[in-house]
Amino acid sequence: MLKWTAAALLLGFFIDLLLGDPRWLYHPVRIIGNSISFLEKRLRKWFPKTQKGERRAGALLVLLICMGSGLIPFCLLYTGYKIHVLLGFALETFFCYQMLATRSLKDESMRVYRELEKKDLPKARYAVSMIVGRDTAELTEEGVTKATVETIAENTSDGIIAPLFYMAIGGPALMFLYKGINTMDSMVGYKNEKYLNFGRYAAKLDDIANYIPARISAWLMIAGAYMAGMDGKNAKKIFKRDRYKHASPNSAQTEAVMAGALDIQLAGNAYYFGKLYEKPAIGDRLREVEDRDICRANRLLYISAALGTFVFAGIRLLAVGVLGLL
Repeated sequence: MLKWTAAALLLGFFIDLLLGDPRWLYHPVRIIGNSISFLEKRLRKWFPKTQKGERRAGALLVLLICMGSGLIPFCLLYTGYKIHVLLGFALETFFCYQMLATRSLKDESMRVYRELEKKDLPKARYAVSMIVGRDTAELTEEGVTKATVETIAENTSDGIIAPLFYMAIGGPALMFLYKGINTMDSMVGYKNEKYLNFGRYAAKLDDIANYIPARISAWLMIAGAYMAGMDGKNAKKIFKRDRYKHASPNSAQTEAVMAGALDIQLAGNAYYFGKLYEKPAIGDRLREVEDRDICRANRLLYISAALGTFVFAGIRLLAVGVLGLL
């Protein structure tokens, strides 16, 4: 299994660029998400509605989802390779393809861009609501653009670089385990009354899982900014200055690079579930935000993703070579 992972990583990445996420294909993350919803309902019934009870229920959710999201793909892959090496390789490639979101992130964000270009703000707000967690009903045109650029920046790490990183060091099973953790955080990791205790461990585990990948993503994006002819120098400057201007230790890492590369200001106050959350701005307002920034952000996304793919595939090949010599 070890020697095929680098090839599966490269091929899976290119299949994702080619096909994206077809709506007719049932995505594994939906299975993980449905499992989280199912378990949340039952665990909330089984455990007392106290701070300690909710935290214990949330801890059990984390344990069950991590076991399922890691063990199931591992068993399927192990069985596939036992039957025939080509079946195992095909499964490994398919799993990699399914866990990456490069094409889908670009497609969904470009839907927002097209509505903005048509000056249809209500439809642009609806389109961006499909890819962000904040309230979008009152967003201005600039607000819609900023929200889209920010989610491209954050998901460059969460949706592409982090899964590639975990596949490179642990194969598809670790990649799936990461997606299980990340999906839990996106569903129950909120700091509101409903999830403050229940989602505590899911949020903390996601912070840990993304700590290294977020920083690798930021440096890949800085390199990508230079390659794309963007303001790489400012990307590095804003990254070093603003990368901790977020409640999460990881989210601002890539947002800071994106803001610097585009010479715009991101973040700031936002509404979630009807409540205003005050957040510091990231970057300097060297120019006004414009619709085309979504296209520029996607260009940086693609270059950074390609860089990450080749870097991680190379590291995997090097590791296999070293292990083969031992």
